[in-house]
Amino acid sequence: MRLMLLNTGPVATLASGDINSPLTGTDMSNTESLVLDGDNGILIEDDTISKISCTEELAEEFGTEDNSTLRVIDCQGKAIIPGFVDSHTHLLWGGDRANEMQLRHNGMTYSDIAKSGGGIQKTVKYTRNISNDILGELGLKRISRAFEFGTTTMECKSGYGLSVDSELKLLEVNQLLSELTQMSLHSTWLGAHDVPKGMSMQDYVDELIHIQLPAVVEQGFASYADVFCEPGWFSLEDTELIVKAASELGLASRLHVDEFVDGGGLALASELGAISGDHVGHSSASARQSASESGVMQTFLPGTPYILGHDLESPLKQCIENNWAFSLASDFNPNCRTLSIPFVGSLATHRLGLSPIEALVAVTRNPATTLLNSTDGPLSGSIRQGGPADLLILDSEYIDAWCQMPGDNPIYKTIKSGYIVN
Repeated sequence: MRLMLLNTGPVATLASGDINSPLTGTDMSNTESLVLDGDNGILIEDDTISKISCTEELAEEFGTEDNSTLRVIDCQGKAIIPGFVDSHTHLLWGGDRANEMQLRHNGMTYSDIAKSGGGIQKTVKYTRNISNDILGELGLKRISRAFEFGTTTMECKSGYGLSVDSELKLLEVNQLLSELTQMSLHSTWLGAHDVPKGMSMQDYVDELIHIQLPAVVEQGFASYADVFCEPGWFSLEDTELIVKAASELGLASRLHVDEFVDGGGLALASELGAISGDHVGHSSASARQSASESGVMQTFLPGTPYILGHDLESPLKQCIENNWAFSLASDFNPNCRTLSIPFVGSLATHRLGLSPIEALVAVTRNPATTLLNSTDGPLSGSIRQGGPADLLILDSEYIDAWCQMPGDNPIYKTIKSGYIVN
């Protein structure tokens, strides 16, 4: 079945240059190369965009009415953008930590809450005790919500098991969800999220390297390894040991670094050749330069400091000025319960100084360069002939509307692999 969009408004193709590389600096806002004017048509065959042309040409060739082999959508001037690529999520977990807001108001820090039995350990306790079926139901519900908000590709971490069996369970359910839904899911093993109760750091790092990691690789569902590299959690030395062990077994790394302080995590990510360094709110300028030179994607997660009540200051404009590649993602987790990339875009534009088109590049084209699809085929994150049919019809004639409706949803329709999924 073919799907054809006619009478579009402007189309943010974001397809200039080498699509396997992120856009940086002023290239992120060059609308002449990134945006097509309105009155276009897009023909989708199976899961691929086969033709982009003016509406008149496509209408003359294929008609304007539905038939047995064609469905036609009159976009009525609505803008079109690529599907969102959410490159940092913690999709699967159980339990509820809504009580932690009041604890923060009472003066407790993230570390204080963790030491008192809350935080990651609380979620681990709940997650270990629920079945694969329940985890799958939670995942399906969350994926459906993400589709509504325009996400078509997600990276999904384990990390709320902290034992061999529980971590494998989370990765297994991630894999099942990738087979049951249209969402492109990319699994990351995050056994090094915290140290389970009753174990020392040294003993747990030994377990991660010698037991968990080999089991994860043998299972074959994870594409990446991650470590929560932060003072009070995993040290630089421990992170290096885990990342090198993962690399020897064929897993690239995506690292949590410099979330609360500049702990040297982004600099280490650059030395180790990580795919991305995530959070990076407190990294030094020299580490950011090293990351750029090493091809490490800086991934900012502004929803997290927002939820935690921290300062939202982030060096996004500095990244633009210095041509440092960066992305934005949701960090969906028990403490940051939003799957709305438009909300992330609102924070980036309303509070952090990015233009809507710069922020759009940071949630589509740029993160897509760090996540190949399951067959290592064409990257998502842009709209182009021969590319995957992952795109969004906005409820507006303006591309900028994608991030200008906090508390509302700017997505009119989500199309994933040629299917309308919301």
